[in-house]
Amino acid sequence: MYGAHQLARNVQLPELDRWDWGIPDAGPGIEALGDVSGLRVLDLGSGLGRHAAHLAALGADVTAVDASPAQHQRATTRYPNTPGLRLVCADAMAHLRDADPYDLIYSVGSMPYLDPDRLLPVLANGLKPGGRLVFSALHTNSHGTGPSAQVAPRPEILRLPGTTDDHPVDMWVLTPQLWEDLMLQHGLTMDSVTAIDSPKPDNHVSYRLYAAHRSDRVPSRPRRELGEEA
Repeated sequence: MYGAHQLARNVQLPELDRWDWGIPDAGPGIEALGDVSGLRVLDLGSGLGRHAAHLAALGADVTAVDASPAQHQRATTRYPNTPGLRLVCADAMAHLRDADPYDLIYSVGSMPYLDPDRLLPVLANGLKPGGRLVFSALHTNSHGTGPSAQVAPRPEILRLPGTTDDHPVDMWVLTPQLWEDLMLQHGLTMDSVTAIDSPKPDNHVSYRLYAAHRSDRVPSRPRRELGEEA
């Protein structure tokens, strides 16, 4: 839907001048990924591919995966022959099951659209031992509604750029404790959580940036029941 809308409107975005994780001019930038030169990297939910192309220019071997044919078309038109960048139109979980393991997997705001109970096991197996996962996730929406204390999707509103049309989407908007519990269940160790709040005082939107790494051993099934955060 989003990609088709942008494609129909022929929206042309500039190249990145500053990396952000969901809110422009707020929070950490590309430094959250560390040195990417020579790393095998996966961009999960890559959209137009600007972030992936930026990392490829820094010497990373980047695979950019998006399930939207329209977004994939926009990306391949924009980056037809970019060294170090491979654009793939595929379901993220199907790609991870078939791909060789990555040194680094990152996602700018896309992970909450996928069921974490299904995604995190394949993410863990899609990382090399010690490999890193860095992703941003919605924490508080524009109405000031905070994260859920249970692992279940809830309706959120996606507004298409340049319109006043609101489209409901299902998202997993979880507390940091739930994200950590889920990652531990599937062999990922949380390293840090960084708050990313809007700099505008009348804007309630906030994200959390999660950094984790794969443990040496990844369990084949969940180890324990999840706790809840009050």
